Amino acid sequence: MVVRSESIEFLATVERGTVSAILDRPDSALGLMVLGHGSGSTMRVPFIDGLSAALVSAGVATFRFEYPYSQHPEFVPYTDMPMDEPDVLVATIRAAVATAAGAAPDLPMIVGGHSVSGQMASVANADSPLASVRGVVMLGFPLKGDMKRAGHLGTGTTPLLLVQGTADPLGDSDQIQEVASSVGSRATVQFIDSAGHGFSVPDRSDIDVYNEIAGHVARWIEDVILEQPSNTS
Repeated sequence: MVVRSESIEFLATVERGTVSAILDRPDSALGLMVLGHGSGSTMRVPFIDGLSAALVSAGVATFRFEYPYSQHPEFVPYTDMPMDEPDVLVATIRAAVATAAGAAPDLPMIVGGHSVSGQMASVANADSPLASVRGVVMLGFPLKGDMKRAGHLGTGTTPLLLVQGTADPLGDSDQIQEVASSVGSRATVQFIDSAGHGFSVPDRSDIDVYNEIAGHVARWIEDVILEQPSNTS
């Protein structure tokens, strides 16, 4: 497999400036995933780096990106350093989608990511549909026992994929299934047995888990996204 990698800078917001992204595109890609990281991490932490590699191996190009807070030179992953405000996160996701669409206009696009990135991508798309986006992926939705945090998922027509660990303390499996059922046929849910919020699983290698997640995403693109009419508006 031939993979082309490109480093890209784009404007997150006028006030917060530019951030970095990496486009990894395999030959004969099924689609492109705009991939955001979790609250305490960056686009280069082992989970995002490993998941991106697994997605590329499964035939899904990735556009992973930073937020202004994670781009800051003083940010340290896996600490309690504060995130950007929700409106800045949403604006950055919108800018990432627009940049990714320009970088790979021929690929069907999905957007999402781990924890807060999946949540904020779904909020952005519910508030005002993201141009060119054909699906939203939430990896470890941070429900935190509050069903209202997922209330916006019932808005719109975009297909949704929720991938959740059965041992995730931020997203009870029964409640995540209830969320998916309330959305209806637009929502697909896949559980990773014994995975926590960071998708680590006892007695399994991280790479094996990343490949399982990537397989779910690739099959969802094939079975759901590519079967839907495209919307390039």
